[in-house]
Amino acid sequence: MEPEPSCQDWMSALPEQLWDLPLTELAIPGSHDTMSYCLDISSPLVRSESDLLRLLDVVFYCFTRPLIFKWATTQDKTIEEQLSMGIRYFDLRVAHKPNDLSSDLYFTHVIYTHLTVLETLVSVVSWLNSHPKEIVILACSHFEGIDDRCHEAFICCLKKLFGSKLCPHKEPNLSLRSLWASGYQVILSYESQLTARHPELWPAITYWWANKSTAQDVISFLDWQRDLGRPDGFFVAGLNLTAERNFITKNPKQSLRTLTYSNWECLRKWVEQQTPGSDPKSLNIIAGDFVGPLPLCSLVIELNHKLKPRSSQMKKLYYL
Repeated sequence: MEPEPSCQDWMSALPEQLWDLPLTELAIPGSHDTMSYCLDISSPLVRSESDLLRLLDVVFYCFTRPLIFKWATTQDKTIEEQLSMGIRYFDLRVAHKPNDLSSDLYFTHVIYTHLTVLETLVSVVSWLNSHPKEIVILACSHFEGIDDRCHEAFICCLKKLFGSKLCPHKEPNLSLRSLWASGYQVILSYESQLTARHPELWPAITYWWANKSTAQDVISFLDWQRDLGRPDGFFVAGLNLTAERNFITKNPKQSLRTLTYSNWECLRKWVEQQTPGSDPKSLNIIAGDFVGPLPLCSLVIELNHKLKPRSSQMKKLYYL
């Protein structure tokens, strides 16, 4: 697979005719389970995993851990690399480790990451400072092992870290031009009822998750959702595949990477047929796995050119 080319300033490079459209009508590339590239194979299982998996993990640790690692890893590029490739929606699953006396938070997908949440988000702020016209959507969710007191401390930290870059939930104009003028660069979605207390936080963003292991089944699910009509505001169409545990145990040489790669061509053709915009059947955020090796970013960003006014498209054809 050829690596995804850099699209690090694609928002500011969009045609000016699109600068006044709300972000909810643009096609935005996203990464599913963004931080799984730095999973710690020796960390505990997350609290929500089943008792059966916990037992197997104790008895057959040398067998289960490599299996968990290769099926829980959905990305292989750092968050800075994903930003520079054009990813603008980040699926961030936050948790506190069991029996950890520190206040450090980590990301999770079955197990925990090496990197803490704070050091990761500091690097995001640094990247945004170098790219002042790029806007990111950070979707924080799951929050295993986090009580209300920890939530409030974390939210306080987030507000201090992002400061004036945070776009408030009630912002009436979400166009690129307006966000640039206000200096807003971060839309922070927080999956908790505590968002009501903090105007800087956005509620959870709808994520269409098929929970299927083949591209055909994922596409059928996404088409069904699309035909029902788009949700209000931001929403995500997830291209990510999910393998059941029976499939995993019966296919020991497979991994989430091989499964994703083998289904990619079918998913790619489907993405190319999609259209952003305000139509009830249009899409907004499209997220996937292994967004570095697979050219999801350029595919999704290119969809925005379907939004250019017909007159400019006809003019282009005339000069051709």
